[in-house]
Amino acid sequence: MNNRQYLTLNFKFPLNLNMKLTITRLFFFISILFSECLFAQQDDLVKYVNTLQGTDSHYGLSYGNTYPTIGLPFAQHFYSPQTGKNGDGWKYQYSATTIRGFQQVHQCSPWMNDYAVFSLMPGKGKLVVDEHKRALTFNHKNETAKPNYYKVGFDNGIITEISPVERGAHMRFSFPAKEDAFLVLDGYTKNSEIKIFPKERKIVGWVNNGRLVPDNFRNHFVMIFDQAFEAYGTWGNKDGKVSESQLSAAGEGVGAYIKFKKGAKVQVKIASSYINEEQAELNLKRELGGFKNLEQTKNAAANIWNNLLGRVKVEGGTEDEKATFYSCLFRANLFSRKFYELNKDNKPYYYSPYDGKIYDGYMYTDNGFWDTFRAQFPLNNILHPEMQGRYMQSLLDAQVQSGWFPAWSNPGMSGVMLGNHAISLLADAWIKGIRTFDPVKALEAYFHESTNRGPFGGSNGRDGWKDYFTRGFVPLGEVHESTAKTLEYAYDDFCAYNLAKAIGNKKYQDIYARQMFNYVNVFDQSVGFMRGRLPGGDWIPDFDPIEWGGPFTEANSWQYSWSVFHDAKGLISLMGGEEKFTAKLDTFFTMHSKFKVGSYKQEIHEMTEMVLAGMGQYAHGNQPVMHVPYLYNYAKQPWKTQYRVRKVMDKLYNATERGYPGDEDQGQMSSWYVISALGLYSVCPGTDQYVIGSPVFRKATITLENGKKFVINAKDNNKQNVYIQTATLNGKPYTKNWIAYNDIINGGVFELQMGNEPALLRGISDDDKPFSVSEGWLGK
Repeated sequence: MNNRQYLTLNFKFPLNLNMKLTITRLFFFISILFSECLFAQQDDLVKYVNTLQGTDSHYGLSYGNTYPTIGLPFAQHFYSPQTGKNGDGWKYQYSATTIRGFQQVHQCSPWMNDYAVFSLMPGKGKLVVDEHKRALTFNHKNETAKPNYYKVGFDNGIITEISPVERGAHMRFSFPAKEDAFLVLDGYTKNSEIKIFPKERKIVGWVNNGRLVPDNFRNHFVMIFDQAFEAYGTWGNKDGKVSESQLSAAGEGVGAYIKFKKGAKVQVKIASSYINEEQAELNLKRELGGFKNLEQTKNAAANIWNNLLGRVKVEGGTEDEKATFYSCLFRANLFSRKFYELNKDNKPYYYSPYDGKIYDGYMYTDNGFWDTFRAQFPLNNILHPEMQGRYMQSLLDAQVQSGWFPAWSNPGMSGVMLGNHAISLLADAWIKGIRTFDPVKALEAYFHESTNRGPFGGSNGRDGWKDYFTRGFVPLGEVHESTAKTLEYAYDDFCAYNLAKAIGNKKYQDIYARQMFNYVNVFDQSVGFMRGRLPGGDWIPDFDPIEWGGPFTEANSWQYSWSVFHDAKGLISLMGGEEKFTAKLDTFFTMHSKFKVGSYKQEIHEMTEMVLAGMGQYAHGNQPVMHVPYLYNYAKQPWKTQYRVRKVMDKLYNATERGYPGDEDQGQMSSWYVISALGLYSVCPGTDQYVIGSPVFRKATITLENGKKFVINAKDNNKQNVYIQTATLNGKPYTKNWIAYNDIINGGVFELQMGNEPALLRGISDDDKPFSVSEGWLGK
């Protein structure tokens, strides 16, 4: 909720739209003054955030694959400087020396590319529209990159500044005094339309670029400038043709240009809508109408971010650790983005990216659940339960509109990656008390998902579902990544089972009670690893656990053999008991980092990142192993979890342009750090438990939506004292290696005494172990 949405009045007399907007602007102005007062009183946590974190990346090596996002939490639109050419997934690279535009962006991964993009670029002296020739040189020492404010001074003297609102932005371009000043509007790829209104100092139009959008998709935008146009026209980025004084144009890559007086300082307010031009105008008036200058927009955005960042206040760490924490907390709160807008009556409605129709209600998009079910959504269930409730209903709405759960939306259905992890989100929310949706409809939709092959890819429907249901595994052949799919299907079936059990639905509980143990059918006792199977049932020959691909996804058997989130106890039994299990974990983290490229036929960036991490076969740069450091908690050696997670956080994360050990992935990599730095992790979403690790800070205070506070006090905590000696929860001794969601959400104090030696007798009873569904099923 931003500082404009909580000022709501219930009027007892009819109001026309103009009266409503006038009243909205009046109270919006009051909220600006209020927010500026708050900004002066708040802790300035935005100062710790570096939005350049992770930007020194390229196709062959990812330190995050991020861009310097200028935006508000979960906002419909973000903005970013553009160093890459139009259509390039790597839109900003730290190594670049020129910028060619300032884009409205929505990209959640360079591998998925962007949609609904347009850009503005300043120039001086002579009009230059070509994206390569108009690029200007800059130096990072003249660049400021914060969530609420981006500024760059070009080598030629032009200065660009940007501050965001939820559905738009406020920009300012300052030009040198002695040469003509130009702004170039680029329509990006695919079709666009531009209309110029010189007397109103306004440009309106739309773009429809994007790969995963309906045919009628349009991003309608409105731009209002505070300086008069001295000249104007349109141009096309396909042929470079400039049409002077032309007021409108439509076609592929159509854009516009404006000339201003020499030395102009030009402010432009921008807002967009997927619904229509009128809604874009309303978004602009509502979100930017009360701001007289960019400083007000900047301060309001800082206030919103400081409110959010301040809800997780950490104390006692180094300044570098705080910078890493708050930079990660920033990125943990960007995706999924709000895809809904507010009509003239402040009611939510949206254009569906699935069927192209308009609906009332909430919609969220731009997320890949294969990445984010692990940490981002469990973190959001702590910080944003109201949003999560809306999100869960939007999942069911999206399933009705498209026929499938949106397991990887960008903004429409893609189906990339694997698994049916929407059920993880739904089960996790329900088990934790977020019950805004019909669980029976969720289970019915999941049954459809799990018994049909989808049309889009590995995460819509199920590849190999018949073999999985009848034989208990997916064979490698027609279906790629078969063992990875078997393992992830088994976890998803557990989530469906647990949701059905929670609501007393015996039908679906019985259906998935057997399937959730299918992981045993791809574990080869003779080699001690998860392994691929052929259609005839035989094991794939010439097994090597360091070979990537084949039956596994972006990983090898060493990494996927731990993917039994819901039944660590069963996995321990398969591996020969706790002693052999922990010995294998030790080897995993300390062995060599050699690999075989396998079916990938070349070294992919995840392999490179594993080697650079230097932690054996542990490849934190990708999702399948992110829970593995926490598995010692299930085998009576919790101190090894405490050591490992602190080492990962200390070695692999920082707040610089090389701040991540791999793709940041829509908030997952950042959420792993945030929740782990608090001393917790969600090994098995779909249950109410967070497994305990080792917190980074001496004190962390989480202010919850319900107004309560959950405090984590880690006495004597520092880089050497990573081991928990004793613990109390609300004053009572606590030995468990997990904590329940309700213990967090109801507020309280979790106090840890830290030391530099392992506490070998703490957390070692069977009662201290986190949840496993089998509870000895395999042993029986």
